[in-house]
Amino acid sequence: MRKSSLSKLLLAMMLMLLLVLAACNGGSDDADSESDAGSDAGSDTEENTDEESEEGIYSIDDFSTDKTSEGEAIDGGTLNFGLVTDTVFEGTLNWNFYSGAPDAEIIGLFDEPLLSTDNNFNYTQDGAAEWEVSDDNKTFTFTIRDNVNWHDGEPVTAEDWAYSFEVIGHPDYTGVRYDSTMTNVEGMEAYHNGEAESISGIEVVDEKTLKITFIEANPSLIASGIWPYAMPKHIFEEIPVAEMAESDAVRQNPIGMGPFKVDSIVPGESVTFTANEDYWQGTPKLDGLTLKVVAPETVVQALETGEVDLVDSFPTDQYPDVAETMTNVEFLGQTDLAYTYIGFKLGKWDGDAGEVVPNPDAKMADVNLRKAMWHAVDNDAVGKQFYNGLRWNANTLIIPAYPDYHDPSIEAPTYDPDLANQILDEAGYEDVTGDGIRENPDGEELVINFASMSGGDTAEPIANYYIQSWEAVGLKVQLLDGRLQEFNTFYDRVEADDPDIDIYQGAWGTGSDVDPSGLYGRNAQFNYTRYASEENDELLAEGASEASLDIAHRQEVYKDWQQLMVDEIPVFPTLYRAVLVPVNNRVTDYSIQWSWNGWHEVGVTEETPQTVE
Repeated sequence: MRKSSLSKLLLAMMLMLLLVLAACNGGSDDADSESDAGSDAGSDTEENTDEESEEGIYSIDDFSTDKTSEGEAIDGGTLNFGLVTDTVFEGTLNWNFYSGAPDAEIIGLFDEPLLSTDNNFNYTQDGAAEWEVSDDNKTFTFTIRDNVNWHDGEPVTAEDWAYSFEVIGHPDYTGVRYDSTMTNVEGMEAYHNGEAESISGIEVVDEKTLKITFIEANPSLIASGIWPYAMPKHIFEEIPVAEMAESDAVRQNPIGMGPFKVDSIVPGESVTFTANEDYWQGTPKLDGLTLKVVAPETVVQALETGEVDLVDSFPTDQYPDVAETMTNVEFLGQTDLAYTYIGFKLGKWDGDAGEVVPNPDAKMADVNLRKAMWHAVDNDAVGKQFYNGLRWNANTLIIPAYPDYHDPSIEAPTYDPDLANQILDEAGYEDVTGDGIRENPDGEELVINFASMSGGDTAEPIANYYIQSWEAVGLKVQLLDGRLQEFNTFYDRVEADDPDIDIYQGAWGTGSDVDPSGLYGRNAQFNYTRYASEENDELLAEGASEASLDIAHRQEVYKDWQQLMVDEIPVFPTLYRAVLVPVNNRVTDYSIQWSWNGWHEVGVTEETPQTVE
């Protein structure tokens, strides 16, 4: 039996055990029964020791972020990069317009920010542009280095950087980057509303110098909170803003200022790059590279045979199958800037007003229903059984990768089906018909439509586990259309507030800025739950205020915000996670550190990838 088949069988067995535990604990009178679910799942007897129950559980602390270089790099050579996804990439290849992580991976190979960051996500002076800030922390002056050029040879100018702001702020802009960080630019809202022809807070001083003035001194400004991407104005200025996202300049012939140039694109499948000999940090060691889509189901084979040298992210559920046998790669790892979550649809997006509109009559509007659904699932067991400890239970919406702000002491709902049943009983969700399924407080049938994405061996069993866990406390939850949704379809429907979706399982890459307003603010298009409240508005505004330049003050604000999200539950986080990146042994000088910007230094020690013998 192949390892992939064995993995699926084991996953099915784990799921069955989890469901049995959920069913047993759901009817138990023992208030402490839930505390044993995570450790006992998958055990044959209660006599197993802690050591035995943790067998096969890994820790992110066991991995390095930097590739060990085994030998000297040869001159030139090419490298194959795998983009792990079960669907085609969308192909919106411009920072101003992309919306999905697969496209971001591609863009990052040929374009890059003008500002660099350190591993604490603060801007440094080592990037393509240097910067100064005024005494009041509101005006930033940026100077682009003289040797920074676009792939067509034109210099990257202050006009190009200013143009990004002008496009994002334009009334006809079709992307999702117009948010509170943009409206903090002086004059941006007047420009966006058609009341001004230019943005007063954007000043092009000379060809290489840009000055940006913000309304408020926001602590996020020096922590990855300034839009750092230029846009080649000489290419886009003749294209109407409303048509840019679908133009050839984005879809077919994108250019950037990064170490590689786009040579050719097979839409949705692959991109071939050649070295940018005029790159500002120096000519890349590699002659080029090819990015290709690799399905999660075939990623192991692609790595073992050398079809790809590395991938953007390896499915952690498959790691135990290859931890000892895939000897041709080195696995790198770190805590991901991401989390998975269950979101509740609580309103609609008003595109004209540019804000969410909560619906007090939404099916999921009762916080008691949402809280019970959180208590009904055992995320600790999911992390151990499906991801072998490389994903783990999440308690708040600010992730541990922000140690100054993540509050591990917040007591979020944990697995307690007895309490879930009690909450539902007291809130009036009762089984009126005697079929084991609860009706709503008005005695009407309650059917909750659940949207979840396809992808990898674990996607379906985990979705089924959540459904069965909710059924164990009397809630009828069914998959949207009776099946998992592929990536692009899923987000298209969630973003469009499809009325058939009541809850959904999503994942957020948080980016490098701790400020959560871009995901949960009233004016954030990414606020897919469409939740808003005055207290949420106030806390998010305070966390981004001048007063929060004092780190201690900002920590208190975000502690309060994390608690508010636990109390209100527009979403509940399920798992924090590790990111694993296998890299072929022939690859040198590669790193996954957040501050790393060294693709031009990456090389290979031999012409062809090493394979598993």
